[in-house]
This record gives sequence, structure tokens and C-alpha cells, in this order.
Amino acid sequence: MLNSLSPELETALRAALPADRFQATSAKYLEEPRGRYAGQDGLVALPRSTLEVSAIVQKCAEARVGIIPYGGGTGLVGGQVAADGPIPLILSLEKMTAIRAVYPQENVLIADAGAILADVQTAAADVNRLFPLSLAAEGSARIGGNLATNAGGTGVLRYGNSRDLCLGLEAVLPNGDVLSGLSRLRKDNTGYDLRHLLIGSEGTLGVITAASLKLSPRPGHMGTAMMVVTDPSAALSLLSLARDQLGDTVSAFELIHRQGYDFLSEVLPNVRHPFVTPPEWSVLIEIGVAQAMEPADGLMTLFEAAVEKGLVSDGIIAQSQQQSNDFWSVREHIPEANRLIGSVSSHDISVPLGALATFIEQANARVATMGDFRINCFGHVGDGNLHYNVFAALGRDRADHVNQRDEIKRVIHDLVDELDGSVSAEHGVGRMKVDDLERYSDPSKLAAMRAIKAALDPLGIMNPGAVLRT
Repeated sequence: MLNSLSPELETALRAALPADRFQATSAKYLEEPRGRYAGQDGLVALPRSTLEVSAIVQKCAEARVGIIPYGGGTGLVGGQVAADGPIPLILSLEKMTAIRAVYPQENVLIADAGAILADVQTAAADVNRLFPLSLAAEGSARIGGNLATNAGGTGVLRYGNSRDLCLGLEAVLPNGDVLSGLSRLRKDNTGYDLRHLLIGSEGTLGVITAASLKLSPRPGHMGTAMMVVTDPSAALSLLSLARDQLGDTVSAFELIHRQGYDFLSEVLPNVRHPFVTPPEWSVLIEIGVAQAMEPADGLMTLFEAAVEKGLVSDGIIAQSQQQSNDFWSVREHIPEANRLIGSVSSHDISVPLGALATFIEQANARVATMGDFRINCFGHVGDGNLHYNVFAALGRDRADHVNQRDEIKRVIHDLVDELDGSVSAEHGVGRMKVDDLERYSDPSKLAAMRAIKAALDPLGIMNPGAVLRT
């Protein structure tokens, strides 16, 4: 059993570290973006170094007090807040923001876990390199949290998830020991790869304090286009055609439904739309090519071939950086519009590419049997990840359907499971999807996960209640 944070532990922590390393909790640390969970008042620790993190974790282990690792607070599954149970210590990495080293010739950058993702991107750009992880919250999300949740974003199609962008980790284990694994090597077969165990563990196996990150050459030119497709099946055929014609230059391939445009018009009217009449389905395509190549030529060739095959009926190729930014502004503001409208039930799912069109068709049909709803289906179709969100009909409010939320989620997740997909594609499990993990995971996988948790964190102090039930 865990203990609540006590005055005695707080006194011991303050005696071990400078006074400015601690502060009372504020709303920032007790809330999460979707408003489904609220944390408990207690104490926030703000270490400046890995050794200070180690000292804090060791004290908490001795007192058997839970620790909630906190990055940018942008997680969408409640992994950063504990609504109930013994009062934990919140361990924020926000003061550990250093870019420790950059090795342009090796395409490696080493950063503290508290470094903001946008700052890591800028540090890479300063040496003419690219750190390709990109997501809507990159101005506030921190690299340690990105790795702890194996964040995806828009560039997964070409560059992979956060897991694929990490060469090594430094972390503090649940007993306070420091794992010094900031490797710059591409090849290292010396036993278990603990890096991949910690990535995606959501702070339940240790606290990531720094990372060795993989950089890429910056493309000489970027090209962006919006194309109108007949349906999701045509979008997948267009993706296949794009890969055949453009190879690995395709870095993003985003599916957008008309409902997304309608929501933008409703609550964010200043966002510029690419089409006068919003199409039922469209895709946003981005490619990055070498200096000697012209991306617009490749996109035009793709468009012409797609029209000939009956996949595409209209399209716009960005003629300036501003126009490209406008295209991306549409995609990046859709989640904000969703939040302002207020969903009845939101789903971050993935299915095999071949089952994607079937999922959309069957999910729409099953939701329709439960009432009159608006559905905003969009996402990173290039890697099979869809954000399938269900909203109340126009003129109604999500509060009118609060009793249907769990039923809708179950219907969608059951379908995902039938199609051999995942009920969490890129947001993680956190506290929100613990039940889903138990319902849909292979029992052997769950048993192995619990065994790993018990071996590394026998006291259960690391982010208790996240991922695995306590």
C-alpha cells in the first residue's frame, strides 16, 4: 500500500534540496486538456538535475509515496494527474530544459527531458538538421513526455514515432538509481534494450531525465497539396500511388472529413479554408525532396495520375509558404474546434490500412443506430491512425448524451478489436484507458507487463494507477 505525501517527507525533501526546488500545487498541475480528471493538492518538486531527480525518487521510495512525473501537461488520457488514492508527489521536469550537445555530423542531439519539443526542433534547425517529431502541442509538450508516451504526430509515415527517433535514454529508476544510457550509437547489441522498455511506459517504470535523439537531413524543398478524394478507399489508393511515384519523400498524408471544415466555420471562422465548398473527403499531402528537385512537379504528376484513375476530383498545390501554412492551419485547428464543440465520445484508434475504409463505414453505421450524431473522422491515414470523434447533433449539447458516452466508446472499440486494430494509437493508456487495455489486450501481454512493473517498481510508486491498475 502506498502512503500519502506527509509533512515528514516534505521536510526531508526540503532538507535534501534547495528551497526553490519545491512549490505548492497550482491549477496547472491538477488539470488535463480534456477536463476529465482533476488532481489532488500536495507538493510539486522542480529538480534542476538528474542527481536531484534521483534524490527525490529515493526519498519517495523510502516513504513509499507515489510519484506523478509531469512534463508539459498536454497528455490526453489522464496520465499526468491522479484524481484519487494516496496523495502523490508531482515531479515536474520543466526546469531541466538544456540542449546538452549537438553532433551534426552524427545526426544526434542530446537534450534534457524538460526541453520543449519546439526548442529541440529549433536546435536541430540551427545546425541545418531536422528533428521530425511534429504535433499540435509542440510549443508546450516536452521531449521526456513525448518519449514516455511514444508520441506520434504528422511525420510518422516517413520518420516513425518517438521511439524511432531515440538512440538512448538517461533515466532515474524507481529505487533512485540512475540509468546512464545516452548512447549515440545506431548499433549496440549488448543485452536488453532498456530504452525501448522505458519509451511508451508513461512514467510507470522510471523518470526519463535526458535523451539522445536522432536527427535527419533537412529536405531541400517542401511541397504541400490538398486533394479532394471520392472516399476513404480512394484516399488509400492515392497513398499507394504517391508512394509508388514519390517514394520516401512523402512525409505526411492526412485525411480530413467535411465535418472538420464545418466545425472550423462554426467556432474558428478566421481559419482560411482551401476550397470554396468543403469537400466530403480530402487529403493533405506533404513531401520533402532534395535541393535539386522541385516538389510541385512531383505533386502535379501525382495529381494528374490520380485524376486519370478516378481517385481525385480536385486539388490545390501550394504556391507559397503562406499557402502551405494555411493548409496546415486547417489540419492543426481541427482538434481545437473539436474541443470547442465538445465531443460526446472521442477515439484515438488505429487499424490495418486495408481495414481503414471498412472501419469508417461500419463505425458510422453502428453509431447511427444509437441516435442522431455528427462524426468528425480525421487523422494520420498514412499510418492507419484515425481520430474518430462523435458529437451531438447541431442544436444539441454533449450533456444530452452523457449517458451514452461509454456505450459509444464500447461500440467503436469493439469494432477496432474485430479489425485487429488498437484502441490507443498515439495518445497512450494513462488512466483513461486502463479498462480498455484489460479488455482488449492479450492476457499474456498483460501478465508480462505486470511482471515487468513488479520487477522494476516493486513498491508501485511510479505513476500509480496509470497503464496498469493498482
